[in-house]
Amino acid sequence: MRILFNSAVACALLLSASTSAFAPPNGRASSSVRAFGVRSALRSTAESSAPPSSTGVPDGINPEYAPLYQRKSRPEYVPGKISDPDYVRIFDTTLRDGEQSPGATLTSSEKLEIARMLAKLGVDVIEAGFPIASPDDFDAVRQIADVVGNEVFEDGYVPVICGLSRANEKDIKRAWDAVKGARRPRVHTFIATSKIHMETKLCKTPDEVVDIAVNAVTYAKGLGCEDIEFSPEDAGRSDPEFLYRILGEVIKAGATTLNIPDTTGWNMPWEFGGLIKMLRENVPGAENVVFSTHCQNDLGLATANSLAGAQNGARQLECTINGIGERAGNASLEEVVMSLALKGSTQFGGGPGTGKLYTAINPVHITPTSKMVAEYTGMKCQPHKAIVGANAFQHESGIHQDGMIKNKSTYEIMTPESIGLMRGDAQSGAGIVLGKHSGRNAVGTRLKELGYDLEPEKLNAVFARFKEVAEKKKGGLEDEDLEALVTDQAGLVNELWEVTGLHVSTGMSGIPTATVTMMGPDGVERYVAATGTGPVDAVYKAIDQITGVSVNLLSYSLASVTEGIQALATTRVMISPKTGGPNESLSTNAQSGITMEKKFSGAGSDTDIVVASARAYTSALNKLLSWNVRRKEMESQEEDDSVANSAISAGNAEVTVVGGHQP
Repeated sequence: MRILFNSAVACALLLSASTSAFAPPNGRASSSVRAFGVRSALRSTAESSAPPSSTGVPDGINPEYAPLYQRKSRPEYVPGKISDPDYVRIFDTTLRDGEQSPGATLTSSEKLEIARMLAKLGVDVIEAGFPIASPDDFDAVRQIADVVGNEVFEDGYVPVICGLSRANEKDIKRAWDAVKGARRPRVHTFIATSKIHMETKLCKTPDEVVDIAVNAVTYAKGLGCEDIEFSPEDAGRSDPEFLYRILGEVIKAGATTLNIPDTTGWNMPWEFGGLIKMLRENVPGAENVVFSTHCQNDLGLATANSLAGAQNGARQLECTINGIGERAGNASLEEVVMSLALKGSTQFGGGPGTGKLYTAINPVHITPTSKMVAEYTGMKCQPHKAIVGANAFQHESGIHQDGMIKNKSTYEIMTPESIGLMRGDAQSGAGIVLGKHSGRNAVGTRLKELGYDLEPEKLNAVFARFKEVAEKKKGGLEDEDLEALVTDQAGLVNELWEVTGLHVSTGMSGIPTATVTMMGPDGVERYVAATGTGPVDAVYKAIDQITGVSVNLLSYSLASVTEGIQALATTRVMISPKTGGPNESLSTNAQSGITMEKKFSGAGSDTDIVVASARAYTSALNKLLSWNVRRKEMESQEEDDSVANSAISAGNAEVTVVGGHQP
C-alpha cells in the first residue's frame, strides 16, 4: 500500500524556517489531494523573452504545493569570496565530468535543456564542458553561456558558467572564448600534482609544474577573466607540502577558487577532511579564496568525502546529477544537497562560521532534473539509488507498510514531494489501468503523476507509441512501461533516419535475413535486405547499408521492463565510429588529454525485441550523424572566418606598402 502526502501539514512545515520542511508529516492524506508532475525534461528549448520566475510553480500544481517552489535566497556572488561563511556553493559538473561517462554523449540541444534545468534547480556554478575537446563541445558551452548564462531570474539569480581547460594557453583561450558571453564567466584550469602523475604522465619536475600552473592562471587573468578556478589534479595523493607551495603561488597569480580533487577516490572521509583543514591553515593567502571539493566515487565515498570537506571549511562542493562521471562516478548532487538540507544545521561545526551550513538549491526540482539526465545520457539510476532511485520511497515489507500507515516518519526521513516526486492518487492504489482503450488525457495525467510534464508534441509522440504497444500487450501498461516509452521517444530529438518497416526470417535452419525500410532526412523511403548471424545482426547490417555509416557496436543489452511473456522490451546500445571511416568523430578527454572516438548511446522499446533493437540502434546512429553535421558546420564556419581574417590582413599589408607609411 502507498500512502498519500498530507499537503496541509507539508505546507505548514515548509513555511517554517527549520529543516523539518524535508521531514515527512504524520497521518494519512485527504483523497482530494491531486498530484501533478513537475517535470520539464523534454520541454522545447525555445527562448522566452520573459525572465524566469522566482517561484517557478508549474501550471496545474495544487496551490498547497506552492511553497515547495519558492526559490531560496543566497549571498551576492563575488568571485573568491562568500559573505556568509555558512553558505555552501554547489558546482555542478554533469555536463563536463558527467558526460565523460562512457556512452553518455549529449547533443547540444540536450545540454542546453539540462543547463536550464540546473538553473531552475539553483546551482551556483554550471561547468558546461571542455571547450577544446571538439568544435561541437565549444559550440555547446558557448550556447549555454550565451543563453542560460544571461537568463536572470526574478530574484536576481543567474548561474556562473564555467569552462574547463588544461594548463596551457590554447586550452585556456578556447575556454574563455566559450564562456565570456555569460554574465558570470569562469575558467577552470588544472594540472596534476601527485608524484605518480608528475613523473609518469607529465614527465615534469615539481618546479616545472608550479611554473605551468602560475603561467596558466596568469594567462587567464590577462584575457580578462576575473573568476579563475585552479585544481591540483590527484590532490588526494599529493604531498601536502607541495600543495601548500603551488596553491600559494596560483593565489598570487589570481586564482579565486581552489578546487581540491580526490581524483581516484582514494581518501577516507577523515583523511580528506583533514587535508582541507591543513590547506586552509597552511596555504599562503588561503583567506582570499574559496576552497572547493571534487570527489570521485571509486570506493563509494564521494558524498561522504565532500561533506567531510564542507565540515572542514570547503565552501564549494562539486557534484553531478545522479552521481554520473568518470569510472565509478562523482559525488551525487542530490545526496550532498539533501544531506545539508537535513543535517547542515546540526552536524557541521568546526569550520568557519556558525556551523549551520546551507545551500540555495531548490530540492523540488531534483526529480525532474534526475529524470532528464538519465534519459538524455541513457544512464539509468539503480532502483535503490539514494534520493532518486525508483525504490527510494516505496515500501513492500508488511512491517514497513504498517509503520507508514501509522506515521510516515517511521521509515521516511524526507517527503518525496520535497524533491519533486508527487506520489498522487494513482500510486496509492486508486489509479486507472492504462490499456488500448485509454485516451490521451489518461496517459498524460499518469505521466504527470510520474513526474513527466511533456509538451503537447512530445506527448502526442509518446501517446502514438503507447497505442501501438497497447494493441499488442494484454492487461494494460505498467508505470515502467510508460517510462520506457518516454525514453524511447527522447532519442528522437535529433531524428534523421526512422525505421518504418521491418521483416525478419530466422530459425535453426537457413540464414537469418532482415528486410528493413527506413525514411531518410530527405523524406524518401529506402529498403534493403541483408543477412547476418542472427536476426538483430541482419537488421543492423541492413540499417548500416541504408544509412551509409561505419561503426563498431560496443555494447548491446536487452531487458524486459515488466514481468510476463508480453512484457515490453527495452534495448540499449553503444556505438563508436570506425577509425578512418566516413563518420570518424574524434574528441579529446579532459582528464587524460587523449584523443579518441566519441561514443554514442541509444535506447528503444517495443514488445518485439527485434523492433526494439532496431529503434535503439537507429537512435544511436542519429546522435552520431547529428554530431557530425554540427561538427562540419563549425569547421566550415571557422574556415570561413580564417579566410576572411587572412583577406583583411593582406589588405592592410598592401595599404602599408603602397602608402610608404603606416596608415
